[in-house]
Amino acid sequence: MKYTIEEVLNEKQAKEFLILPVSLYKDDKNWVRPLDNDITKVFDKEKNPFFKHGECTRWLLRDESGKCVGRVASFIDRDACHLDTYSVGGMGFFECINDQEAAFMLFDRCRAWLEERGMESMEGPENFGERNEWWGLLVDGFKPPVFQMPYTHPYYVSFFENYGFRDYFKQYIYRTPMVKESLSEVVIWKSERLLKNGDYRITSYREMTPEQAKSSFLTIYNKAWNLDVHGVAGMEKEQVDVLFKTLKPVLDPDLLYFAYYKGEPIGFFITIPELNYIVKHVNGKISGWGILKFLYYRYLKPGRVALGLIFGVAAEYQGRGVEAAMIYAFCKRMIEDKKRYDWLELSWVGDFNPQMMHLMHYIGAKQSQTYITYRKLFRDDIEFHRSIDKKKSIS
Repeated sequence: MKYTIEEVLNEKQAKEFLILPVSLYKDDKNWVRPLDNDITKVFDKEKNPFFKHGECTRWLLRDESGKCVGRVASFIDRDACHLDTYSVGGMGFFECINDQEAAFMLFDRCRAWLEERGMESMEGPENFGERNEWWGLLVDGFKPPVFQMPYTHPYYVSFFENYGFRDYFKQYIYRTPMVKESLSEVVIWKSERLLKNGDYRITSYREMTPEQAKSSFLTIYNKAWNLDVHGVAGMEKEQVDVLFKTLKPVLDPDLLYFAYYKGEPIGFFITIPELNYIVKHVNGKISGWGILKFLYYRYLKPGRVALGLIFGVAAEYQGRGVEAAMIYAFCKRMIEDKKRYDWLELSWVGDFNPQMMHLMHYIGAKQSQTYITYRKLFRDDIEFHRSIDKKKSIS
């Protein structure tokens, strides 16, 4: 088959990029069509603050008949691309028919575009934005994804690995029932021990103003990840404003928790109602009938699952029990106040974070899905290290 590749330069191509997965997954009951706005905003210079320090483009692949059979995006975040000893560009939003030749053409185009801009490797599939959205390739647990996480065909795994992409880090989705028995005595003991020290305090979003929450989040995020986890540059206030604006329609004030030490923010646990049980009914659009369906399911048939999006503790306070204290406060309120959530799913626990993986064990959570973020080095003289190995070498 002869394929051609083209850059997305107009609205017609942008729409083809957006709707291609509809045909690719039409027979897969596990796929949940993302909200159109959640995808299009990634490529909107007015809505995505990453364009202030990066660039991005999209590509379409066509067969001989002119039919669109593949897509991909390539991008550079100049705040993060030089955090390693070699430069790293990004690729993501990859979708393709089951043809390795077609997939490799898309990978080759990303590589060429990145090399033209001085990049020495590419990482993906990932988002031109924060890691909590559209990041990683699903490699295990092919069932409906949690909100704003990808669901991808199993055959994509061989495409990436045959092309020479290597496992840079794994991300896990964990799931646990919201019952007191799930909490180990270790979690309860650590939490109670920490809070005996009056300098520590755990508070929920309900007890804060939005500005207090956003300010605390910004401080903690930059302390928790900016230095320890490669590839995560610090956030700016504008990015935090965008994040909380996005979350505002679905926020439950009893699902967000912050930790403080002597009044200074040191940790957060950001959780929302899991929304894909609604998203699967609206065909990508929260408009018209989509609005009515969203409101119907959100308020008249609410879901029973809470989704932990982001869990962070400032580096100097990790291992002291802050993580346990936040999750214990969360679970205690959910269980004792008989809130409507029966399950807790935790998104995006990286294998470079063994402390968080241990915490998942202590709250009775089991891995339900595995994603991989891959890297492809462009030169043989670059030494490859997984993220967890790099972290060990600098700790």
